[in-house]
Amino acid sequence: MGARGTRLGVDVGQVRVGVASSDPDGLLATPWRTLKRDPKKDSDLAVLIRHACEAGAVVVYVGLPRNLKGQDTASTRMARDYAALLADGLAAAGSSASVRLVDERLSTVTAHRSLHEAGVAGRQHRAVVDQAAATAILQHALDMERSLRRDVGDAVEPRTGTDGSPGQKD
Repeated sequence: MGARGTRLGVDVGQVRVGVASSDPDGLLATPWRTLKRDPKKDSDLAVLIRHACEAGAVVVYVGLPRNLKGQDTASTRMARDYAALLADGLAAAGSSASVRLVDERLSTVTAHRSLHEAGVAGRQHRAVVDQAAATAILQHALDMERSLRRDVGDAVEPRTGTDGSPGQKD
C-alpha cells in the first residue's frame, strides 16, 4: 500500500462530477462535493486540483465506467480524458498525488439503491447521487488497497513535454 494520506474518489459525468475524500489512514470514504462539469473552461478540474493540494491527497481514484461486458464506451473515454487532464493539472500544481483509474461498473446503481434504502426521495437523488457514487468508488478502492496491500487501478501519468510543460489536449 502507498503512503499515508488522504485519497480522493471521483465520479465523472457529462453534467456533474462527484467527489469523495478519505481520512489520512485510508479507512473510510465520505462524500465531499458535487461539482458542475465545465468541459470548456475546466473550472471543475481547477476546484478538484485545489482541493487535492489543500487536502494533501496522495492518490486520486477516478471511476472508469465500462459496460457490463467490460468494454469501453463513450463515458469510458470521457473518464480517461478527465483523468489525464487531472494528472496534468496536479503535476503542474506541484502535487505528487497519483491519479489511478478504477473500475466503477454499477457504482451509480449502487448509489441510487443506497440512497433509496436511506429514505432519500427519488427526486432528491440527483443532488447527491454523484457524491454517493464517488464515495462507493473510493471505498471500493480503499478496501482493495487494504486487501492487496498496494495501490490499485491503472496509473495515469501526466503528459508533459520535454521541457516539463504540460502536454497538449488530445
